[in-house]
Amino acid sequence: WVQEEAPDVLCLQETKCSVSAVPPEIRGLPGLPHQFWSSAKDRPGYSGVGLLARTEPLNVTYGIGDPEHDPDGRVLTAEFPSLFIVCAYVPNSGRGLTRLEPRQRFDAAFLSFLRGLDAQKPVLLCGDLNVAHGEIDLCHPRANRANPGFTPQERRGFSQLLEAGFVDSFRHLYPEARGAFTFWTYLGGARARNVGWRLDYAVVSRRILGDVCDCKIRNKVGGSDHCPITALLAV
Repeated sequence: WVQEEAPDVLCLQETKCSVSAVPPEIRGLPGLPHQFWSSAKDRPGYSGVGLLARTEPLNVTYGIGDPEHDPDGRVLTAEFPSLFIVCAYVPNSGRGLTRLEPRQRFDAAFLSFLRGLDAQKPVLLCGDLNVAHGEIDLCHPRANRANPGFTPQERRGFSQLLEAGFVDSFRHLYPEARGAFTFWTYLGGARARNVGWRLDYAVVSRRILGDVCDCKIRNKVGGSDHCPITALLAV
């Protein structure tokens, strides 16, 4: 699928492997020779992100300058001439919301990081942000108000991102689209019935919104409990 899609940049989240364990078929993907990986320190099989690029970035940074969360390997940032591309895997609040407070701290620190980037040049944020922002973004909003990914605190965190000058490109282009989900639990045939959540986003700085040609949810692509999304920008 990646070869058919032929992206200029491929962002991967929840890779769950160390740099040394990246499979050879990924290392050898045609057209994506510049590869950068971040994994959780001393926690094999946990978290992790990867960013693969057709052209070499000007610079790549790891983390967001947050000692609480950076050891988890959740954020990679690649600087290109016209924009920053940020690949992120935002923490889950955990069963019973046991990690909601750390999640809120991450959201605040991440927003500060993104604003700092945006002050330099536009940003494209791609990743699993572990939140369904609006009721339209999950199948059963009423039943999930106290569940991870749809709490008022997590939704407010995403709203604060938008208020800071960023735009959810898919929802901007398709404000009324229903059933547009990117995650389905493996339980109960959820994907076949499209009982899902939209947790994966391409968020852009407002000032380059005019450069966004499309944002597509590739919900026919299997291989994970998430599906890929594709952001098309003329930059």
